[in-house]
Amino acid sequence: MHRSSPTRPSSPNHDRFWSRYLEHLKNQGVKPPFDRWYVIRCEEYIKHSNRRLREHTLADLEAYLAVLGRKSGLKVWQIRQAADAIRILLCDMMGHAWACGFDWEGWKSGLKALPPSHRTVARDYQSSSGHPSTSSRPTKSESGDRGSSGLSRRQSNYIEKLKNEIRRHDYSISTEQTYVHWVKRFFHLVPQDQADRQPDARQAFDFLNHLALERNVSVSTQRVALNALAFFFKQVLDIPLEDDASFVRAKRPRRLPVVLSRDEVNRLLAQLTGRDALMAGLMYGTGMRLMECVRLRVQDLDFDYHQIVVRNAKGKKDRVVPLPKRYRADLEAHLAQARRLHEKDLAAGFGSVYLPDALRRKYPNAEYEWRWQFVFASTRIGVDPRSGARRRHHLHETGLQKAIKRAAEGAGLTKRVSSHTLRHSFATHLLEAGYDIRTVQELLGHADVSTTMIYTHVLNSPGLSIHSPADLL
Repeated sequence: MHRSSPTRPSSPNHDRFWSRYLEHLKNQGVKPPFDRWYVIRCEEYIKHSNRRLREHTLADLEAYLAVLGRKSGLKVWQIRQAADAIRILLCDMMGHAWACGFDWEGWKSGLKALPPSHRTVARDYQSSSGHPSTSSRPTKSESGDRGSSGLSRRQSNYIEKLKNEIRRHDYSISTEQTYVHWVKRFFHLVPQDQADRQPDARQAFDFLNHLALERNVSVSTQRVALNALAFFFKQVLDIPLEDDASFVRAKRPRRLPVVLSRDEVNRLLAQLTGRDALMAGLMYGTGMRLMECVRLRVQDLDFDYHQIVVRNAKGKKDRVVPLPKRYRADLEAHLAQARRLHEKDLAAGFGSVYLPDALRRKYPNAEYEWRWQFVFASTRIGVDPRSGARRRHHLHETGLQKAIKRAAEGAGLTKRVSSHTLRHSFATHLLEAGYDIRTVQELLGHADVSTTMIYTHVLNSPGLSIHSPADLL
């Protein structure tokens, strides 16, 4: 049976046209009932333009794809299906050269959804009530049964309360994810016959002993687990853990941060190009953390005062860092290119940027403004898995991390280099240049100067201040 057009009256020419289209679909492996939906998607495209197919241009295609991308009622796979249907129509049926040269795969790959665990937007993916989504709740209704997560109903309720307490204290999403991870690991080691009882302090200390004696974790890992359990017991169970509790503590090694010399920094940066070189240079020149760099927005850059405002950094604090004059021209050129891309997005019906819910409600049009855009925007438009909005987010941090790792290998550096090494080098080189430690503390955003003091250990190490006897011969 022929699948007649849903938008136009049937005619012999019309039926022959779609019969040929169905043959093209068959040759490309599109089978019933999906072929019917391909016809429907094409009819919707034709109806949108209200012009003959042979008269269509690239502008018609781009205008419709922009409308298609904004349809929140369609799932990503449906939008990709529609794009594929239109591609076959314009390229295989009509033979439009401009359509064959269009980057179909690039457009479809841009519809990839951001992961719900994304560090910038993860908290907004929760329900509007502030509670975790239902997918994190147990599937069993019986009190003692364990759900698909391996937790009992009571333990899952504890996790929900833990998240609410963390958000009430306004801790970062990274802290929330870390604390939830460790409390879940603690629950998984609780015997199943005790899963529906309230945990006690002895079980917590047994878990910490397990980490040190059986898992051989580092002191920092055990300390993070201790902080997570201490917060859980005090804020959720109202049972403060004793500070002097007896449990085996992992041995604390005395480790110094990895610091590159100025020559090594130059060799590392010389291996990077384009945006990666600019971002890495800014991280070294300002001491910014990785996420502070990728989250920069246009309004955070102050070229007149040669400074960058790092907003909502670790500890919910803002701070000001110097904008290196060396990178001013490159940064201005990058912003000019980014603005052209933003204007192109606006013309295509996109152009919005992620803003936390409170800001979006207070400034409903701010998400389309240039000053709110990310400085280092993603190369493709992504899909918000909560709202379905399609917009350009900031670059994913792993891209820069991998680029720095490759650059270190290309530069022949034998030190263990990461993106954070640039921050360590920034602090150490400032101290070497004679800046006082309080200034460096402010630039790094450390709450306690003792954290900054670790860089003085690098300066005062014997390897830097004592001549080898072999050089005195």
